[in-house]
Amino acid sequence: MNRSLSVRSKKEGSGLSEKSAPRHRFTMASLRGMQQPDLSKKLYKIIKSENHAIGAYESAARERISIAQQLSEWGEATGDDAISEISDKLGVLMAEIAEQEDAYAQSLEDYRNVLKQIRNTEASVQPSRDHKAKVSDEIAKLKYKEPQSTKIVQLEQELVRAEAQSLVAEAQLTNITRQKFKEAFDVQTAATIERAEKQLMLAKQCRSMLNLLDDTPIVPGDAHEAFEGAEASRQILNDAEDGLRSWQPNLEPIHSTAGSLGVGAMPGGGMTGNGSGGYGSEIAQEHPAYREKTARSRSGSGERRVASGESYGSHLGGEVQEPASLTEAERRQVAEAGVI
Repeated sequence: MNRSLSVRSKKEGSGLSEKSAPRHRFTMASLRGMQQPDLSKKLYKIIKSENHAIGAYESAARERISIAQQLSEWGEATGDDAISEISDKLGVLMAEIAEQEDAYAQSLEDYRNVLKQIRNTEASVQPSRDHKAKVSDEIAKLKYKEPQSTKIVQLEQELVRAEAQSLVAEAQLTNITRQKFKEAFDVQTAATIERAEKQLMLAKQCRSMLNLLDDTPIVPGDAHEAFEGAEASRQILNDAEDGLRSWQPNLEPIHSTAGSLGVGAMPGGGMTGNGSGGYGSEIAQEHPAYREKTARSRSGSGERRVASGESYGSHLGGEVQEPASLTEAERRQVAEAGVI
């Protein structure tokens, strides 16, 4: 076999490329895709493509049912009792195979809905990333143009809050993505196995049905014996029905250690969303990067204002005081930054 170890497109070498993807007409959904945040664009494209694939499966199911009916009608028109009986029963089995295709499409819709939960989480995290990048850019510009500007201090404190918020948002994204990714493809692969096993069983019954047809050649003037497989053909249909009814999945379980995530997609509980802190803000404040950045911001702010003879008090027209740390109100704001 000459198969690639990856389907990711590459500028050079083997593998699937985007040229092989079918083109679809421009719709309002296409416009919505262009407006998606950068973080969620790729998954949005997957979800949209899956929608086209689901439509194709549903269309294929309808076509196969139509073909099964046409086969039965053709068999009746041949005037051959054996062909008429076999084609009719075979059409029933083929229609049932088509029904499995339609059921598979419905399961794919369930899998697609789980992927949407990841996409929505990605979209909700993008503003947090953008805000942190924007504040960082503003600080860099001010340090280049106005190194002594007091606004730098305020922006650095805003960056601390933005990074605290980003820590929680990224943790949420990781938790949701990993859990829902496994859940989505658990649904998809289980549906694929069910469809394959049921269609395999029905296809085998089709082959048993074909064995009832005597295709021994005859010479002109002779005729085939009367068809005596009517009872056997009905039994094959009954066996197929019993097989579908008694089918049970025999799947390798998909193990998960995610447990039950809380409201904020955090283990062991959720976050409060009323700005009063909570589990999310605690996670942000305990993170080493958060503590280091907070300490660096506090010390840097004090040094800068002492060097320039300024403080919060002097900036507001009050007494000059050396700010050894953030005020109580500012500490509360930083704690609240973990809530999104």
